[in-house]
Amino acid sequence: MGITQILTAFGLSASAGLNAYIPLLIIALTARFTDWVKLSAPFDLLTNEWVIGVIVVLLLIETLADKFPVVDHINDVVQTFVRPTAGAILFAANANVLRDVNPLIPLVAGLIVAGSVHATKATARPVVNVATAGLGAPVVSVIEDVISVLTSLTAIFAPALILVFVALFVFVVVKLLARRRRPAAS
Repeated sequence: MGITQILTAFGLSASAGLNAYIPLLIIALTARFTDWVKLSAPFDLLTNEWVIGVIVVLLLIETLADKFPVVDHINDVVQTFVRPTAGAILFAANANVLRDVNPLIPLVAGLIVAGSVHATKATARPVVNVATAGLGAPVVSVIEDVISVLTSLTAIFAPALILVFVALFVFVVVKLLARRRRPAAS
């Protein structure tokens, strides 16, 4: 049981790196309305109807802001603080099996995971915007949102598949880095 909760924690915090509010909302609703997730204090506050309402409003703002070039860049700057924080909260809330460790360890782990995914996204997005004259922003944003939803749901309902997601992510990043380092053919 413990390893699945840790995989869930990793999956949700990674998802928060793409969109902070999607995994927060999914975990809040899942914990409130099902027995699939049990949040201990203080993380059980996520199930409060007012907190869920605020998350929904923030999700709508983020989802719209992320679809427009320039605005998406400003949003990514703001989200540089929000996404890693959401990742830290999600990791700590779902890693409650780590009772014998300092509570800062899961918080830092979630911060690093979400921050790394966010940094990758925030670095790639301006390149996409320039390469597509801004037309790619809404397309890439929708893809990121779908990946965030799928990763969040997978983390909760099939956490072992998170290992597959991680392997795919590492594979794609390595391929992209290798392509950037290759000298241009003459």
